[in-house]
Amino acid sequence: EYLEAFEKMANLATASSIQGRNIKIHAPLLMLSKDSIIKKGLELGIDYSDTISCYDPNPLGASCGKCDSCTIRKSAFSSLKLKDPIIYE
Repeated sequence: EYLEAFEKMANLATASSIQGRNIKIHAPLLMLSKDSIIKKGLELGIDYSDTISCYDPNPLGASCGKCDSCTIRKSAFSSLKLKDPIIYE
């Protein structure tokens, strides 16, 4: 619902939409589990050491390891029997 509402707002409030070039928001990962997202990323060659999921990283960019996003990410890597390559505090 949020993405649909945002798309509608963007198509009312941007110059490109006024000129007939509507914005379409695509969210292909929205319905996937974190495990599935990680698997898909690996298939596509994503370097997960260049990614971050943390809601509250420290000033140096290290993930907190405690927020919901960190917990879900760590759990997904663990369930896939993979080492998460990022640095946690």
